Amino acid sequence: MQTLAHFVDGGPGPWILFFPLIWAAVVVGGITLLRRTVWRGRRGPRRAAPDENSPITVLGHRFASGEIDEDEYWRRLSVLDEQFGPTGKGGAV
Repeated sequence: MQTLAHFVDGGPGPWILFFPLIWAAVVVGGITLLRRTVWRGRRGPRRAAPDENSPITVLGHRFASGEIDEDEYWRRLSVLDEQFGPTGKGGAV
């Protein structure tokens, strides 16, 4: 331990204790970078849970239960997509 304190005598000095900390920071930084870029794409895009009261969801339930036919479903869906689609002002999805 005396060689750490007396780096003038040819010892490495107290700075030798920082090298493990520097390597740990490099490893943690690399893992963080990989998690934020490469590994995120494997899980797929995160989508918000659909709102049960959104007009598009209600329309889907009505079509599934047989209240409306397929032509009416697509006609109404095209109108709702303009207002409540992902890029619309309603922001239902």
